[in-house]
Amino acid sequence: MAQSHPDPTTSRHVAVIGAGAAGLVAARELRREGHSVVVLERGSQIGGVWVYTSEVEPDPLSLDPTRPVVHSSLYKSLRTNIPRECMGFTDFPFATRPHDGSRDPRRHPAHTEVLAYLRDFAKEFDIEEMVRFETEVVKAEQMAAEGEERGKWKVESRSSDGIANEIYDAVVVCNGHYTEPRHALITGIDSWPGKQIHSHNYRVPDQFKDQVVIVIGSSASGVDICRDIAQVAKEVHVSSRSTSPETYEKLTGYDNLWLHSTIEIAREDGSVVFENRKTVYADTIMHCTGYKYYFPFLDTKGEVTVDDNRVGPLYKHVFPPALAPSLSFIGLPWQITPFPMFELQSKWVAAVLSGRVSLPSQDEMREDTKAFYDKLEASGIPKRYTHLMPDDSQFEYDNWLADQCEYPRIEKWREQMFYIGFKRIYAQSATYRDNWDDDHLIVEAYDDFVKFMSSYQELLPMLKT
Repeated sequence: MAQSHPDPTTSRHVAVIGAGAAGLVAARELRREGHSVVVLERGSQIGGVWVYTSEVEPDPLSLDPTRPVVHSSLYKSLRTNIPRECMGFTDFPFATRPHDGSRDPRRHPAHTEVLAYLRDFAKEFDIEEMVRFETEVVKAEQMAAEGEERGKWKVESRSSDGIANEIYDAVVVCNGHYTEPRHALITGIDSWPGKQIHSHNYRVPDQFKDQVVIVIGSSASGVDICRDIAQVAKEVHVSSRSTSPETYEKLTGYDNLWLHSTIEIAREDGSVVFENRKTVYADTIMHCTGYKYYFPFLDTKGEVTVDDNRVGPLYKHVFPPALAPSLSFIGLPWQITPFPMFELQSKWVAAVLSGRVSLPSQDEMREDTKAFYDKLEASGIPKRYTHLMPDDSQFEYDNWLADQCEYPRIEKWREQMFYIGFKRIYAQSATYRDNWDDDHLIVEAYDDFVKFMSSYQELLPMLKT
């Protein structure tokens, strides 16, 4: 049987968990669609992962389950690895705005500029009035399928006012996935005498002055952090599993920075041996090894699990078939242009909840999801890469979402800017943020922005309703 849907005019009472970029745009789209929205945010301000703090967790590896959790994983020197024009929401350009000198006008701005952009966005669309700050969601569970509360969600939250229990028609999970660290598995590490830290707890390089440091990981954070630390450290050795076993090379522009293959073993005498047979006596190992999806508050009675970093089963990375449409996730895919995808996912969720857009039946969603998982397995793609969207897949996905909502597809200049930018990261990793050759795409982007801004005042009353 096809899944039943609410009347298109029906307004749902929706809890959005988290006030980062995903939660903000989800709240806006849900309200635009006519829903009643409450955003529950455990921090004291909007921005999520883009809120920088010098605080770190007392456990540098973040393994202690009783530790006080610090949400942010930003290091002080972080700049975006995506051009600002490419990164912004589709109808609110992340363009250089008039400012008093406190803003960062660069194409790859610092994290402070991203937070300022999100604040601009929230102010423009009156989003903060929907947010309850310093309110942590303790538990979210679907109520027993009985009586008038059938299919509704009970959300328990904690704030300075105590514990609150509230009933919602739907829950949209936007809590991010850059807080619970993943770690490299290293043979012999338990008896290795040096220090270990995860990049989640890295802010500035000062503590590594004159040290020999091994950085595990060569993705975005690993590339940035190894160069940051190399400014003060005696030696920095980067271990990358994407290189060949014999890899050993000095990185251009540095006298103290080397690239290696993976670590073979760590020893009691403080040495670390790489697959390339090189041995390094190190003071610290830095794990730039990514993060886990983590939803400690969510009780789905097993309908949604996290297995080897696959959140599933999820139809199109958003809806668990057995709980759709009352439970959804925004922002799980990675290696993407995030803000436009969050926006399109949110439009889809909002439209489905109102009944303006229909989902397939539960069986059809399960079959589609299984076919996707089977395709990954047949291609030899590990389960932990389920939500990775390389190559063209993210824009195919974005455009599929846009089609569902009858919204314009992703602009071609945005796609091209992303691809060119990604190639620059690997070709000129030390300079790609300040040297580029896609000015023609900037012209296209700003032409679009001018067209948008010229009609913006006319559109604004409609957009805010």
